Amino acid sequence: MLEIEKIGAIMRAIFNNLFGRKEEKAISFEERVEEAKKALLKKIDLDTDAFLQLNDEETKNYLTSIEGFNMENLELFAQILAQIGFNEKTGSSRKYLEKALQVYEFCNQSDKMYSFERLEKMNRIRDALE
Repeated sequence: MLEIEKIGAIMRAIFNNLFGRKEEKAISFEERVEEAKKALLKKIDLDTDAFLQLNDEETKNYLTSIEGFNMENLELFAQILAQIGFNEKTGSSRKYLEKALQVYEFCNQSDKMYSFERLEKMNRIRDALE
């Protein structure tokens, strides 16, 4: 339980650092993304660049191997990836959106509860990818 709470707190902090600091124009979005990637690697040993390269099966295996990644934390991670994809200007936007969709699909397959909110997020990503 402690690991789940720790991962959740890390994910919320990363999300807030990426998207909650609108007034800090001195730090570019790309720099905040790099900070987030470093934090994920340091705090939960998640290499975002390597993760983006995984195929569907490797993604599922990787996500299930991280202790503390419950459904809520997986969705937070997918939300981070999606928001990076929606805001990224360097050309890697599609990769982030595809991976966010993959994580949301994994959540759909794994979760016993149907989520209209998750489905709405997935449809928004699909629309952006078209």
